[in-house]
Amino acid sequence: MIPQKIYHIDAFTNKVFSGNPAAVCPLDQWLDDAVLQSIAMENNLAETAFYVKQDNRFEIRWFTPTVEVDLCGHATLAAAFVLFNYENHEADTIQFYSPRSGTLKVTKQEELLTLNFPVDKIEETSLTNEINNCFDIKPQMAFKGKTDYLLVFKNEEQIKTLKPMYYEISKLKARGIIVTAKGNETDFVSRFFAPQSGIDEDPVTGSAHTTLTPYWSKQLSKTELTAMQLSNRRGHLQCRYLGDRVEISGQCKLYLIGEIYFK
Repeated sequence: MIPQKIYHIDAFTNKVFSGNPAAVCPLDQWLDDAVLQSIAMENNLAETAFYVKQDNRFEIRWFTPTVEVDLCGHATLAAAFVLFNYENHEADTIQFYSPRSGTLKVTKQEELLTLNFPVDKIEETSLTNEINNCFDIKPQMAFKGKTDYLLVFKNEEQIKTLKPMYYEISKLKARGIIVTAKGNETDFVSRFFAPQSGIDEDPVTGSAHTTLTPYWSKQLSKTELTAMQLSNRRGHLQCRYLGDRVEISGQCKLYLIGEIYFK
């Protein structure tokens, strides 16, 4: 029986036990979708990333414990960290390809890794009862992107203290909800909730910053921004708005290298 290698990486942090944990499984070829989903469920982390080398790029897919998702920033960052540091990728750039999200580039500069992702296009939407019922505090504005709702609140203190109503959030037809406000020490802060995807609150959500970065770039009239996700584990990100693309930068730390057996 040949074991499957697995890495456990804390992403968007410079120390273990913080940031967002992700599992990364390098594959020689794709396994059945049911097996991929079972591995992700067994890992019970927000995301498990699987990748297969194809010529000069790596095809990548992401699974929560319950579903496959279109895009995941922190697990992509973790996969790049694994390739750069443990799987003998010698160049300073990695080209990932997602069947659901297209080409995704990651570059390395010392310990800082930078994702290059397509921006999320959002449209303002009404503050319906369904949206207002999701939290104990009502947002000021609401937007809808490709997969998520974006709710804007008055200040950082509201983001820290708001109480999510997970059952109400789970009824929305979306991957989840991003909540955000202008930051006190960073340009903006956020949290992310996705009970309908098997994640009540995600510690640090790289893909949410494809929505947050263009929004706050326009609000603050600047293209380079600092961000913090205010989960219990905290996450720190550097973001750059490029028009139709977004750069999202952070560090990673290795927690575990192991082997799994499923045959």
